[in-house]
Amino acid sequence: MGDDKVVLLDFWPSSYGMRVRIALAEKGIKYEAREENLVDKSALLQEMNPVHKMIPVLIHNGKPISESLVIVHYIDEVWNHKSPLLPSEPYQLSQARFWADYIDKKIYSIGKRVWMGTKWEDQEVAKKELVECLKTLEGELGDKLYFGGDKFGFLDLALIPFTTWFYTYETFGSFSIENECPKLMVWATRCMQKQSVSNSLPDPHKVYDFALQLKHNC
Repeated sequence: MGDDKVVLLDFWPSSYGMRVRIALAEKGIKYEAREENLVDKSALLQEMNPVHKMIPVLIHNGKPISESLVIVHYIDEVWNHKSPLLPSEPYQLSQARFWADYIDKKIYSIGKRVWMGTKWEDQEVAKKELVECLKTLEGELGDKLYFGGDKFGFLDLALIPFTTWFYTYETFGSFSIENECPKLMVWATRCMQKQSVSNSLPDPHKVYDFALQLKHNC
């Protein structure tokens, strides 16, 4: 696979793009990163993802793959000579997919209501929902080092990028995720000790500045 040409269409604050960056780093894959302007989308992005016209898009030898979890699964199957990210046992795989889907259906949309909310009452409802969601995930983690057990894997990769937005949620919402979900934050700290993760996630304060500007412009 040494002659493969890999390009990632990305946008730096995207938690979904961060997933792909981590997966590529975990597999040691060299790639060309192309930063997209989502206000003025490139012709390449529109060509490679004509249905949604959204990032991330992985272009492997000219062929596009869209949707972050689909991309991670693709990376794990194609570059299978490295340690696997997804469980091989069918039941464990089904559970990893279930919880990844739970994350995708909950965290981004609820978190956005926390930091973009203009009414105090609506923001309070969103904060409560976010904490309940994170507590549910904390319960699934239990006393394990990682969601899959003793090794960083697919579900960790699916969730950890959202933690770089936690500071934004907390600052806009005036609450502490660490106070609400201490075990989850210990897990996040453990994940951040991995170079593949820490190098793929932007500084939370930079994310906050981005969110602040975005909210100001809306």
